[in-house]
Amino acid sequence: MAGKGSNSVQLRHYNERVVLDAVRRFGEASKAEIARYAHLTPPAVAGIVDALVEAGYLSENGKRFGGKGQPSAMYALANSGAYSIGFHIGRRSMDAILIDFAGQSCGFETHDYDHPDPESVKRLAKNAVSRFKKQLGPELSARLIGIGISAPYFIGGWDEELGFPRDVQLAWREFDLKAHFANTFALPVMIENDASAAAVAELVFGLGKQFADFLHISLTTFVGAGLVLDATLQTGPNGNTAAFGPFPVTHSTLNSVPRPRGKFEVLLHRASIYTLIHHLKSNGVEIGRVRELDPMPPQARKLVEEWQDDCADALAQAIIGSIAVIDVEAVVIDGLLPPALLLDTVNRVRNHFVKMLPPGLIAPTITAGVHGARGSALGASIMPIYAQFGPDTGVLMKKGLDKKPLMIGSAS
Repeated sequence: MAGKGSNSVQLRHYNERVVLDAVRRFGEASKAEIARYAHLTPPAVAGIVDALVEAGYLSENGKRFGGKGQPSAMYALANSGAYSIGFHIGRRSMDAILIDFAGQSCGFETHDYDHPDPESVKRLAKNAVSRFKKQLGPELSARLIGIGISAPYFIGGWDEELGFPRDVQLAWREFDLKAHFANTFALPVMIENDASAAAVAELVFGLGKQFADFLHISLTTFVGAGLVLDATLQTGPNGNTAAFGPFPVTHSTLNSVPRPRGKFEVLLHRASIYTLIHHLKSNGVEIGRVRELDPMPPQARKLVEEWQDDCADALAQAIIGSIAVIDVEAVVIDGLLPPALLLDTVNRVRNHFVKMLPPGLIAPTITAGVHGARGSALGASIMPIYAQFGPDTGVLMKKGLDKKPLMIGSAS
């Protein structure tokens, strides 16, 4: 979608964000290209771009030759314009990522645990922030603008599936995650569902450049999803849009999945990584993490393929149910599976989907995502940058940080 700027004096700071958004989407752009995208006059864009360069948010990135007239100066986001930290607090591991203003990863670390108890999360987060600040040094650390956190809703729940100790469940109910991070690090903090955060990463730095309307499915410990419509993440009044895990599907064919008591199974029990791990262990293949399937152990191959077909069948049902309600261009599937295994699973979903698709529905493109296991942490790290520098409070989220004016130049 093209930005909609204004040449009025009052909206100078909004227009600065529109210009930054244009450069972020193009990668690099001339002043003329920015003006066309933002629906602003060339003189207005020239003044804003020059001010953004002076303030350290944009940098001149050489000139483009070959067109008519004089070569065009090209502008890109300045990497050191700002920095943001993202945390993904998962049920089996915690990821931390440091990104710069252009979205490049400057640091990444992951830590495994049996259960994500609040004390472990606090300790790991404190150490990660300390290492990231040491890496940046005092001058660049002053440009840290916020922390984004992605975590599953009901993180202490589903004890039947994962065997969370009772004290861990109770600890999460009493722990104010956002307040702790804000008070400890003295930075603005934003929190989003982990599957929605992964959809944000895809929207900004992945297939969102190609599709404005898509359902993003995350095959993680428990399956989840995020919905993007008109290049905007949809969260709903309770932040639970596209929860996906409880979606009703038919019974599993796996010998490791007990028959449900009711008429339907839930998608979570058929299309989650914990189900794959449980299926392997139930059939004599000991494995702790899905990454151990790369390379594929010979004794695991047949069992993994059984799970893939069962998962693909369930996902195809859920996708059909979803597109019967919401029209999307694409369904993007990503998550914790090793790349080759993910691509094979996505292909199986396509095959099941084609066989099931009823008349009256338009088939979306079904494709693999680009970020893998880092998606949720990356999406979390993007949120503070968009909250402060994005042109529209509704572009990525409808709650969180209040925007502050950039204050980088006189109005024009």
